[in-house]
Amino acid sequence: MAGTIGTPSGDLSQNGISPSGLIHWNLEARALIEIAHQRGEGVYSADKALVTETGERTGRSPNDKFIVDEPSTSDDINWGDVNISCDEDTFQRMRAKVVEYLSEQEALFVQDLYCGADFSEALPIRVINQTAWHNAFARNMFIRPSEQQLETHEPKFTVFHAPHFEADAEKDGLASQCFVIVNYAAKEVIIGGTRYAGEVKKSIFSVMNLILPKKGILPMHCSANTTGENTAIFFGLSGTGKTTLSADPKRALIGDDEHGWGSNGVFNFEGGCYAKLIDLSPEDEPAIFATTRKFGSVLENVVLDENGVPDFTDTSKTQNTRGSYPIEFIENRTADSKGGHPQNVIFLTCDAFGVLPPISRLSPSQAAYHFISGYTAKVAGTEIGVKEPQATFSACFGEPFMPMHPGVYADLLSLKMAEHGANAWLINTGWSGGAYGVGNRMKIRYTRAMLNAALDGELDNVAFAIDPRFGFEVPESCPNVPDEILQPRNTWADKDEYDATADKLAKMFLENFGRYEDGVSAAVNSAAPSPRIIAQND
Repeated sequence: MAGTIGTPSGDLSQNGISPSGLIHWNLEARALIEIAHQRGEGVYSADKALVTETGERTGRSPNDKFIVDEPSTSDDINWGDVNISCDEDTFQRMRAKVVEYLSEQEALFVQDLYCGADFSEALPIRVINQTAWHNAFARNMFIRPSEQQLETHEPKFTVFHAPHFEADAEKDGLASQCFVIVNYAAKEVIIGGTRYAGEVKKSIFSVMNLILPKKGILPMHCSANTTGENTAIFFGLSGTGKTTLSADPKRALIGDDEHGWGSNGVFNFEGGCYAKLIDLSPEDEPAIFATTRKFGSVLENVVLDENGVPDFTDTSKTQNTRGSYPIEFIENRTADSKGGHPQNVIFLTCDAFGVLPPISRLSPSQAAYHFISGYTAKVAGTEIGVKEPQATFSACFGEPFMPMHPGVYADLLSLKMAEHGANAWLINTGWSGGAYGVGNRMKIRYTRAMLNAALDGELDNVAFAIDPRFGFEVPESCPNVPDEILQPRNTWADKDEYDATADKLAKMFLENFGRYEDGVSAAVNSAAPSPRIIAQND
């Protein structure tokens, strides 16, 4: 080694790297942020949060993510457009280029960390970065070991991150200059050509999603909170309220994005949060807003005003502005990032079609069906000609990160729920009284009232009605919520238009689920919706 700063755990020769410069090893995030600022990798906000830019790629690059097709895991992977195969030769060729490139850098930044707060199941990892700010991101996002744990830390998976090394797509046989390649046999991830920090954490999330199901542990793209005796998990795609609704002053946050459900209950994979910051305000999200004003946070693609104050309404760089911070920056949290077995499983959807009930109770088969479906609907965008909501389906509410067939995760969820007697609820945070453009977004106070009623058992003894298309149970009353909004058809002025729109959505569910019918049980397939006038929509 040319030299080290910090506490080394071994050396990089075991990773094939022969560094010509200094290695910064296991530095605290604040020290890394100071180095990043000195190196010109970012600027300080008025409150000394580090503000960085990711360039052209301001989000994940799903078409550039590959899994090496090798004998030990090939039969486990649900190959297709999401899990794209890569041969061993391509991986080794790109790995050699990345290792050579990293070896030539004037400095490297290394973290030895864990993924998983339950140390009986935690994955020891090593992250090797070209830049200090990405190393600070990794330090924020993963579980930070104690000094005693660091002494015996042996990485079981290593991430090589070279954000400024770009592939030659044609010569290297890749889709672009960017690549994220996971090799389960080699226990390595190589990342190049992208500065978007989320690729680092999501690559390890994908690794956990293959490792844990084989141990009977369910990996989940969800947030979670608890009272200590009452734990809830929240599944939902972007914009459905996953982070907002899990942040509750009466319930401690376990984590906001990635968890496992094992024999001891729920545990966070991460040691920090990676929050979306678009339109962030101190009124709506006080806890998250406060983190953006702390030294130790890393803000991505956030625009600063002339005084260095973040303008979270400015989306000129991207709508996917992000903030990374250690979970300790959130005061109302569990001390160990763990909780008991969930009593309630919440599926969140923002239905811009305005036809799903604001809350409904699901049977075990329906829970599996909607878990696999992973539905939400986005409002019409700025594209010319797009005038109606767009349905989005992402299996298990995290399809890009799930290497196995969705049925594997759904079976585990059903097993866990049955074992621990958990209820399943579908909560629609979207539109009521009509689709987007006609109806209105569900009031957050009503959504919170319905959620709290479900979590506190206040809906256990109310009357329920069966939804005629989707089959789930809809409460006829709920404390602090007007009865008339609980049945969405009653809120539409044009009942025929409601029926047509509801049947249209039901058909979308059926068409999407056709991809998974062969990999799930007859009971789950039977939970599909039954549109009543589908022929009129063909």
